[in-house]
Amino acid sequence: MPTVALLDYGSGNVHSAKKALEAAGAQVDLTRDRNAVMSADGLVVPGVGSIAACMEGLREVNAGELIGRRLAGGRPVLGICVGMQVLFDEGREGGETTEALGEWPGVVDRLDAQVLPHMGWNTVEVPEGSRLFEGIESERFYFVHSYAAKEWLIEQHPRIRTTALTWATHGERFLAAVENGPLTATQFHPEKSGEAGVRLLANWLATLS
Repeated sequence: MPTVALLDYGSGNVHSAKKALEAAGAQVDLTRDRNAVMSADGLVVPGVGSIAACMEGLREVNAGELIGRRLAGGRPVLGICVGMQVLFDEGREGGETTEALGEWPGVVDRLDAQVLPHMGWNTVEVPEGSRLFEGIESERFYFVHSYAAKEWLIEQHPRIRTTALTWATHGERFLAAVENGPLTATQFHPEKSGEAGVRLLANWLATLS
């Protein structure tokens, strides 16, 4: 049974995420303890609300260093919803810009859609070879957000697939999930996506070994 540290920094659907991860087959520790975060097989970074509020909480637990150290050692990290958004360089909300963790280049900005937030079930465009969506490529997933990353700025080698990008559309196309080596993230909420969400988490857990 893989061990997962669910980062407790004051944001995110931590109890729902814990239950979903356990249903997927993980032993879950809701924690901000440095040793627990570093020693777990996987780290999950949840997030709801604004990027600014989430970044404030993440800085308090020194999450940037913890995530960076895990990734430097090839140790898997999964970001969920705003936990995905904070992995980019910055977020632009309400006319203000918030510096984020900068693991990926790019900006998280407001979706150009008639109805916001984008709330409810939506399909996703899954690339070939995705391990995260294996067996659930045609399923719907649950989204609650008004902001998203709309482009991927890391150049892909034409012969080597280094990153699997999954897209969705609400008003405009945006990144629904990224699989980039040990760093994985979803804009939707697996913990609110029923059986498909549990299967997705189980697929991620299978990569931890």
